[in-house]
Amino acid sequence: MKASLLVELLTEELPPKALRTLGYSFAKALVDDLQNDGFVAADPAFDVFATPRRLGVLIRNVAEKAPDSEVTFKGPSVKAGLGADGTPSQALLGFAKKQGVGPEQLIRIHDGKNEVFAYRTMAAGGLLDTNLELKVAAALERLPIPKMMRWGDHDEEFVRPVQGLVMLHGDRVVPGTVLGQPSGRTTRGHRFLGKGVIEIVRADDYEAVLERDGKVIANFELRARKIREELKAAAGGASIAAEDSLYDEVTALVEFPAVYEAHFEKAFLEVPQECLMLTMKQNQKYFPLVDGRGKLANRFLIVSNMAIAHPHHIVHGNERVLRARLADAKFFYDQDRRVTLESRVPALANVVFHNKLGSQLARVDRIERLAAIVATKLGEDEAATRRAARLCKADLLTGMVGEFPELQGIMGTYYARHDGELEAVAGAIEAHYRPRFAGDALPETRVGACIALADRLDTLAGLFGIGQQPTGDKDPYALRRAALGVVRMLVEQDLPLPVDELVAAAFAAYPSGQTGAAQSDVVDFIRERLRAYLRDAGYTANEIEAVLSLFPVRLDLVPRQLAAVRAFASLPEAEGLAAANKRVANILRQAAAKGEAFANADAKLLQDPQERALFDALRAASRDATPRFEQGDFTGYLKTFAVLKAPVDAFFDSVMVMVEDPRLRRNRLALLEDLRREMNRVADVSKLAA
Repeated sequence: MKASLLVELLTEELPPKALRTLGYSFAKALVDDLQNDGFVAADPAFDVFATPRRLGVLIRNVAEKAPDSEVTFKGPSVKAGLGADGTPSQALLGFAKKQGVGPEQLIRIHDGKNEVFAYRTMAAGGLLDTNLELKVAAALERLPIPKMMRWGDHDEEFVRPVQGLVMLHGDRVVPGTVLGQPSGRTTRGHRFLGKGVIEIVRADDYEAVLERDGKVIANFELRARKIREELKAAAGGASIAAEDSLYDEVTALVEFPAVYEAHFEKAFLEVPQECLMLTMKQNQKYFPLVDGRGKLANRFLIVSNMAIAHPHHIVHGNERVLRARLADAKFFYDQDRRVTLESRVPALANVVFHNKLGSQLARVDRIERLAAIVATKLGEDEAATRRAARLCKADLLTGMVGEFPELQGIMGTYYARHDGELEAVAGAIEAHYRPRFAGDALPETRVGACIALADRLDTLAGLFGIGQQPTGDKDPYALRRAALGVVRMLVEQDLPLPVDELVAAAFAAYPSGQTGAAQSDVVDFIRERLRAYLRDAGYTANEIEAVLSLFPVRLDLVPRQLAAVRAFASLPEAEGLAAANKRVANILRQAAAKGEAFANADAKLLQDPQERALFDALRAASRDATPRFEQGDFTGYLKTFAVLKAPVDAFFDSVMVMVEDPRLRRNRLALLEDLRREMNRVADVSKLAA
């Protein structure tokens, strides 16, 4: 008989930031296990339940008994199973006896290596009653839980103490015990709004009964949708300043959500709104409201776990709590402005950047020198860049950043403006932390970009220099993110800065002997991040390899090189020229391995009409292509060489390169080297060959 299967684990409050993941991981693991054993068909329909106090899943059309299945038992090889006269050996007789059959009932199969004797039979399918508790326990063991706990005098472990277990197949309780809890059909609703104990008669009734009698919306997605809809309605014309992570976390904190509007005093709006919004979202899980210009309003929204008719006590209580938080923020803000950022800089000597790389003050000195070099190369205001770099870490010593580290840079910009610093200086303090994460905005000014580059390059040089580069999935210092930031700024802001020179300058900023010689490792690391960045941008592996195999140092030119490669690849001559280039590369590599030495081709040594034709065509194409390359017209440069397809094909059809005459052989190798060098200044065309 098939029926819906309900499994619910009732617990104490689960960690909210992990609830969505725990719910889906548990459901998926249990469904997969049941499917593997044949209790459900492929891709079964199921609903995931996850609330602060429960994990559950409802799986439809689960069989009470899995279907019988064919089982094959392999025995000895045919060679070992039969004697010289063809009679069964002792090994074969023993295998047959173990299976409870005679040798004549065995079959012969090939196991991929040898022909062996085997016995096939039908194995009875498993029973849900004897398998479910094991499968539930196995699914719970596979949950991504970093730290387990024990409770009472139990030996069982889970992320939170377990208080109940429901296992219903249709209207029947499936017997079993998981984490010390025997299965049953009773659960619990909302702590204050629902009935204490709720009996589930049928598995399919669970969700509706729990909402009606228990005042619990068990489905995480339905609860999340209800919260978003009510927040949007309560916001009116205002916008809600919140990330998806806050919606998920709040959904994981409530079972029967209700949205209420609250207010705070307008006087607190004198504090930078980033501070106010952060304390509302991070500490209290409130939803700030902003107007069409992005300006914070003095009202906010609360998602409560208590849906009641008269919520004024809830609203006033939350307003009192927030008022205290905002008062703290205003205190920090007022106190911080009594001391200038500049006066805080010397105290950075007492803040450790890394125990092997010195203090934050030493780091600021390096960033200042490196940012000034970058500004000079870009023709930017060196004085403003130095000043901003000098102040860029000073807000680490402020009370506001001490309370909210996420505000570093943001508060530095506010305090710099209060101190009367130039706007170019003040804005660069916040901008130098960008991009903070994948997809984040880049610094809007060149001064900010100079310091942002210097900051990331200093980190990369220092940590690579002391052997702290990422290994495998481990990247504790977020060096991949730092390198990607360098890539994005150089490419997207079109900064004409050779990456090898930037890295060399970053290493040179450290005192002699403080770091090892790891410049090439850092350059390679940045190029690998560039490779990943380009893949995400939609370029093919062959297109990327064609450009990056030339080890470009001007990353700002790479998009134009890739556009040229893509345009060249669309030409009818491209496939043949790519294959010819690949052939040329192989010939030259083999010749070099044999010790052949060759320079530029000598026209006087050209004998075959086809090699002279190629020589002349290459010279003409190069004369046309070189000015295009120098002007940055990479597409035009590559397209110019399309005319070489016919002479290249004719050359390989009639000319033997590796002839006996050493002068003639080396001259032909030199001609091929000239061809390869001239055609591949933008990209290695041979990499486009399939």
